[in-house]
Amino acid sequence: MSATQAVVTDTRTKRQVARDTRRNEAIAHKKLTSKGATLAAAIIAIFWTIPTFGLLVTSFRPGADTQSTGWWTVFTDPEFTFENYIEALNAGGTSTTLASAFVNSLAITIPATVFPIVMAALAAYAFAWIDFKGRSMLFVFVFALQIVPLQMALVPLLSLFSDGLTVGDVMIFPGFGLNDVSYSFARVWIAHAIFALPLATFMLHNFIAEIPGEIVEAARVDGAGHGQVFFRIVLPLAMPAIASFGIFQFLWVWNDLLVATIFASPGALPITQALNSLSGTWGNRWFLQSAGTFISIIVPLIVFFALQRFFVRGLMAGATKG
Repeated sequence: MSATQAVVTDTRTKRQVARDTRRNEAIAHKKLTSKGATLAAAIIAIFWTIPTFGLLVTSFRPGADTQSTGWWTVFTDPEFTFENYIEALNAGGTSTTLASAFVNSLAITIPATVFPIVMAALAAYAFAWIDFKGRSMLFVFVFALQIVPLQMALVPLLSLFSDGLTVGDVMIFPGFGLNDVSYSFARVWIAHAIFALPLATFMLHNFIAEIPGEIVEAARVDGAGHGQVFFRIVLPLAMPAIASFGIFQFLWVWNDLLVATIFASPGALPITQALNSLSGTWGNRWFLQSAGTFISIIVPLIVFFALQRFFVRGLMAGATKG
């Protein structure tokens, strides 16, 4: 009898959560939308789109034409070629081409997105639904880590990856021994995961803490442990927030140049580093860089449009409690 009542309660509560989410989205849309804001957004979109469109046209124009005429002349003298894209894929720096750098970016970005999400989801569940001593203070400490500038952690991380942190002749923390080239990707994964964990934990905690307690309590009454509650109840309900942060993290890591340049070896550099070398010594081959730019945005566009239906829902749900 109790199990049947629990199932009915779970269904009714989920439906209510869905209604509340849609209501919050409608209220936010009404408050954030106005004619003036729409007009301003349209003007900004136009000014943003024109240079992007010009860059797209340039990526298909012969290199000689880009040196002598502007991209707008394509309307009177249209001439297009795919040679820029072919040459860009085979060009690059001394250690890697754009094509191999594209693969390197995938090898860096996918794990660097998955790892912090997994760890942050577990930490967020613990902060939201496991009562332990010092929980509030520890959560505030994790949240406060967001204010630490990324640049401040680069040198300490380099020390940890090599010989360890020392003060004078005293060893404070032993090193990880990741100096070898074979650990190049691992160094970048660890660095990105560390920098992403505070924000990921905060966002996922705000969403997970909003899950009605009746659902969790009903599962515990039926004998579910923390593992079953997390994987069967919390994780499916938290997918909008996970997808929302996944978009942020994926785009951040894919577009990153600083972290990868510092921690990756020359053969494991991402596409952002290869793009930097496409323009030539004096910038006279910038038309190749325009082609490489549009090659580099293919994957982020796919990720964003594949997960966009979760984006607003996850942000709104995560912003209602904190």
